[in-house]
Amino acid sequence: MQYKAYVIDEKEGNFIPSIKILDTNNLPQGEVLVRVHYSSLNYKDALSATGNKGVTKNYPHTPGIDAAGVVVESDSIIYKTGDEVIVTGYDLGMNTEGGFGEFIRVPAEWVVKLPAGLSLKESMIIGTAGFTAAISLLRLTELVKPTDGKVVVTGATGGVGSVALSLLAQNGYKTVAVSGKEAEYPFLTQLGATEIISREQFQQIEKRPILSAQYAGGIDTVGGVALENILKSLQPLGAVTTCGSVSSTQLNMTVFPFILRGISLIGISAQNYPTHLRAGVWGKLANEWKPAHLLELYNEIGLEDLPEAIQNILNGKLKGRTLVNLSL
Repeated sequence: MQYKAYVIDEKEGNFIPSIKILDTNNLPQGEVLVRVHYSSLNYKDALSATGNKGVTKNYPHTPGIDAAGVVVESDSIIYKTGDEVIVTGYDLGMNTEGGFGEFIRVPAEWVVKLPAGLSLKESMIIGTAGFTAAISLLRLTELVKPTDGKVVVTGATGGVGSVALSLLAQNGYKTVAVSGKEAEYPFLTQLGATEIISREQFQQIEKRPILSAQYAGGIDTVGGVALENILKSLQPLGAVTTCGSVSSTQLNMTVFPFILRGISLIGISAQNYPTHLRAGVWGKLANEWKPAHLLELYNEIGLEDLPEAIQNILNGKLKGRTLVNLSL
């Protein structure tokens, strides 16, 4: 079958996007062929689309680490033709042709059945970013309760941060949003932020090894100085999850907050989250954890709109989630 896809070609060191007609016979091996209805734009997609060899080694390539659609062929006993499914993470969109094409073929272990209470469109508004936020909340609740104090969220207008803020508020947490976009403060308040701090103020370099205890917990999406300052400011037995490094991959601090206050730093990887746990997280997102402001969190685009959206996400100009409708 022929299908439409957003393809990145490498020519003399330049990475050039175009929309091409491809054939499903050339897709990689896998037990499940899925007709993609929706995908979403993530920071990793933007890196793949601009030639980051740490994400995608070989071109031409179709990015898209998220996909939701309908099974059209299956060699798996678990999935049958007509099943609505979600595929996120693993190698999808990295070195395996991704969700910016109308078809994907993947191993059955990458696939999750769409849970009741969630549409294909809603699942991609949530996408990897919302799935990451849900894992972050799940791990944070193991150590931090709503009565313990405030939880700070960095990169709060971004895909992970905005969903995390909404989920925390729904679950009774008092939240502090950190953002460099003053024009979006009303958006953050709408999502449930009880306090907002400017990114410039929060990311001021503090050379002291430990700061006054202000936060019970945190969900960090940017890394670097912001993460350092959260860790230094956690209350005794506090915890912070971290899932991003757009600011920096480095931590320049001492171990004093860890050994004097007994705090925890929890790494979050949606890409490598165990297969047997994924359905449970998606079940929560379809029901008790379904983001209250889900339909206000996204902007919908087609494949032809991806170049502009990719530049915007790289420049930090997007807010919330960007849904890619393969039918547009």
